[in-house]
Amino acid sequence: MELGYWLGRGVEAFQEWARTYGEFAAHSATAVDEAACEVAFGELTARLRGSYPFFHPCYAGQMLKPPHPVAVAGYAAAMLVNSNNHALDGGPATSAMEEEVVEQLAVMAGFAVHLGHLTSSGTQANLEALFVARESRPGAGVAVSAEAHYTHARMCHLLGVPVFTVPVDARGRMDVGELDRLLSAGAVGTVVVTTGTTALGAVDPLHRIVPLARRYGVRVHADAAYGGFFRLLADERAGGKIDDEADGEADGEQSPVAPETGAALRAIAQCDSVAIDPHKHGLQPYGCGAVLFGDPDVARFFRHDSPYTYFTSHRPHLGEISLECSRSGAAAAALWLTLKLLPLAPGGLGAVLTAGRRAAVRWAELISASPYLEPYQPPELDIVTYYPATPGSSPPRLSRVGVASKEVMHRGMNAKEDPVFLSVARVTAGAFTARHAGAVADGDDTHVLRSVLMKPESEPYLERLHQRVEQLAKESLPASRGCGR
Repeated sequence: MELGYWLGRGVEAFQEWARTYGEFAAHSATAVDEAACEVAFGELTARLRGSYPFFHPCYAGQMLKPPHPVAVAGYAAAMLVNSNNHALDGGPATSAMEEEVVEQLAVMAGFAVHLGHLTSSGTQANLEALFVARESRPGAGVAVSAEAHYTHARMCHLLGVPVFTVPVDARGRMDVGELDRLLSAGAVGTVVVTTGTTALGAVDPLHRIVPLARRYGVRVHADAAYGGFFRLLADERAGGKIDDEADGEADGEQSPVAPETGAALRAIAQCDSVAIDPHKHGLQPYGCGAVLFGDPDVARFFRHDSPYTYFTSHRPHLGEISLECSRSGAAAAALWLTLKLLPLAPGGLGAVLTAGRRAAVRWAELISASPYLEPYQPPELDIVTYYPATPGSSPPRLSRVGVASKEVMHRGMNAKEDPVFLSVARVTAGAFTARHAGAVADGDDTHVLRSVLMKPESEPYLERLHQRVEQLAKESLPASRGCGR
């Protein structure tokens, strides 16, 4: 699509609508000099060139990519109105759009009934879910995995709720046996299960955790901020084959996600609450998270009064079921327009996720066959973790792995020609040796390379990306030594 054209259409539509309310004089206090604006805008665009190229597949670092042009056009068109979806009188049109997109997210999650709204971030979505957890289970703690996002510990501290950390298995997923032992002590009221950890993209076995939690009368919150949209792929089958050797499950059919991962994603439907981030895999600009509850009666925990809002309608206002007040109506409009054109279906938005998943699986194969790179663990979603190979046949030393990984990252991002942007993740010595038993643990932790392939453009670019990273890994080798497996 031609973004400039649709941005212009948005401005024209706003101006046409504005004229229906009659002419009025603009105040001189807001006037700006066109020449000064030219200079300032030129400085702005020049400074923005100091950003990393999140739009380009050579950027394979953090969970960053630009929004879809459709979302940009929708956001800009609604931003001119500048509605506030806290109350219906602040955003009557965009509040209705928000209700519609939240309904679609709830259907994707598998909720038969729901209460929910968009949020300004995944952190806010998780905060609201943990707030409801505290109110539902007063005095009880929250269990999170050792690989869960750090926001949960922070938000529990804010809420005054004790946190219990559950160890993970050799793939970075919550250890169900350890969780069982913890829940049997009776101090936990809610388990936070992560479907797509931010470091490794690991999916906790939600399908096994939910029945365990129910046995102890414990609530379950799914932090699906990163992996939630992969629910679109959990039932899809086609020709071919993707193996998940660590799970020992390969059904002879092509599955965008492994069978156990699909079972975990489908189990989101059985959770008490879920956080999903449209500004990750939903192609939205930042400022668009979402929280959903399977029991609409939790609205009682949000009840509050305001002396000057909620008077324009007897319908529930979104602010009456949220901890946030001001929220951008433009975020709802952008998501609404995006889902009109790329619906929540395997052939719609699901095709975008499938491309990234295929790229991750393919790159893992290339890394496994490379003399210069080693896989850290197989990708479960679209995050690939790996590290520079050890020269010769000697086992990897954690100190060397960490130095080489960071060297590859810095060399790539600072290259004057053909730069490539990667990230690193810190892993403990125990986590590394659990995956690579022969490694020499000469330190408490190390760093491995980490690439998020959430842009579909990564798929056709993959061979070039691999060759460039492989070259950087080769250059990181000690000059006097060769490389082999």
